[in-house]
Amino acid sequence: MALWLASKGMPVHPLAPGTKTPPANCAACRESQQAPSACPCPGEGRWCHGFHAATTDTGVIRDWWRREPRFGVGVSCGPAGLVVIDVDTHPAPLPDRPRLLPGIHIDDRVDLTGLSNGYDTLALLAALRQQPDPAQDSGTLRVRTPSGGLHIWYRAPLGGPAIRSSSGTSTRTALAWQVDVRATGGYIVAPGTRTAHGTYEALLGSRTPAPLPLWLHAELARTGHHPAPPQQQEKAPAPRSKRSAPTAGQDDAHRILTPLLAEVRDCAQAPSGTAFSEKLNRAAFTAGGLAAAGHITLPECADLLTDAADAARPGQQRRNQLVIDSGLRAGSNRPIHPKGRS
Repeated sequence: MALWLASKGMPVHPLAPGTKTPPANCAACRESQQAPSACPCPGEGRWCHGFHAATTDTGVIRDWWRREPRFGVGVSCGPAGLVVIDVDTHPAPLPDRPRLLPGIHIDDRVDLTGLSNGYDTLALLAALRQQPDPAQDSGTLRVRTPSGGLHIWYRAPLGGPAIRSSSGTSTRTALAWQVDVRATGGYIVAPGTRTAHGTYEALLGSRTPAPLPLWLHAELARTGHHPAPPQQQEKAPAPRSKRSAPTAGQDDAHRILTPLLAEVRDCAQAPSGTAFSEKLNRAAFTAGGLAAAGHITLPECADLLTDAADAARPGQQRRNQLVIDSGLRAGSNRPIHPKGRS
């Protein structure tokens, strides 16, 4: 499996026999606590520092597993271009509603009876977005974990911003409760790896990762999984072209967008706790659908959304733009015809 993954351009590294964790660092690194970038081991063909030592070099890989055939296989997600949705089933008390789907308000009238793990919160997120449940996506590689969880492997968008890893229990960056994200800065256990608790088994369906669905990409942007480069400062918004008055054919599109944009602008009244990203994503998704149906142009949508977002959160133009771009792309797959819609 390690050589096959490497042949597909996915850097691999060993996992300690019977576990899902990398082998301990070499004695020199344990004693001096060297940073991965300063460690000489990977350059000398030795595993060290987990996914930092991952490689596609077949000679090195053969040597590693010759020395210890019982090694499991880990894949460094960022260099492999992977985004893996890691669904957990840990027994834990149900958190408050705002923690189930961060940034999305779940009305008290929604019955949460039976909701107990990541399968449930991921399905709830998909239902709210009117999208298929990724856990049922047989068009991509899915791997059942020994604990009953699920790894859903996707390919990251080419040329897009980096997507960072997160924990579903995080109070800062999380997609959903008990749903982790394995991407840049993380690794995933390859199918076939055996641990003391069982084997990671690929489910029926595709044996290769499919492209990350646009709606999930939009959700990852909304929930802060696109980190800004270190010390990057916000740039002033680029000047925008003047917009002409809407034509008769655009009236319905503006009628639908106006209240959504107003919700975004109203977030200026408070610096947090307003579900700003969720509201902006919803407006962008709707705008993308209207543009795909030919009722408004994408440049006008982008201008309207950017105006509203920057008015509400003037200090985070870059993040605003990520949410807008992702929402427009996701919405463009679902054309909206406003006739009869209120």
